[in-house]
Amino acid sequence: MINIKSLSHVYEQGRRIKFPDWEIADMDQWLLLGASGSGKSTLLNIISGLLKPTAGKILINDTDLYALTARNMDRFRGRHIGIIFQRPHLIRSLHVLDNLELAAVMAGLPVDRERNLQLLHDLGIEDQAKRYPDELSQGQLQRVSVARGLVNKPDLLIADEPTSSLDDDNAVQVVKMLTSQAKDNGAALIIATHDQRVRDHIGKTYLL
Repeated sequence: MINIKSLSHVYEQGRRIKFPDWEIADMDQWLLLGASGSGKSTLLNIISGLLKPTAGKILINDTDLYALTARNMDRFRGRHIGIIFQRPHLIRSLHVLDNLELAAVMAGLPVDRERNLQLLHDLGIEDQAKRYPDELSQGQLQRVSVARGLVNKPDLLIADEPTSSLDDDNAVQVVKMLTSQAKDNGAALIIATHDQRVRDHIGKTYLL
């Protein structure tokens, strides 16, 4: 269960955004919608533990996210939150499989190579496991990011425009992968998007 209460953020320019209270049950699947500049990415970063809000609380399974120390925050994020950024953030000197395994290592969890290879297979990129990020297309990089977000079986899976660089077939594949993996792992799912192809697969909407 995720609870967002009285949340707001003030940017350096002095602009303040207040976010509506939001309650997300286990296994809920939500779209986060809003115009450009409405604060979608800011809210995702706050929920992910990457940006401290000016005011308010985020409770994930009764844990007050911003009451944690920096070290405990990193460990909690790694074990409970899977993040798929709009632009892939992969280690260029590591091949695809190592990038996935690093996610487990950083969270203090055992590496499950069989699961990682299965994720790559499900996304149609198992044959890219030993290739490096600079050798992949933008669409392949995005699918690697999806796999990495799922590696640690998170309680909460957050995706920021996960289909922006994918063609129709791969976009549908990624959305189905996200929704099915979230369901199979008992995880809640939040997708921020402008992509109508995604909206057709998710019922609940949080609007900024």
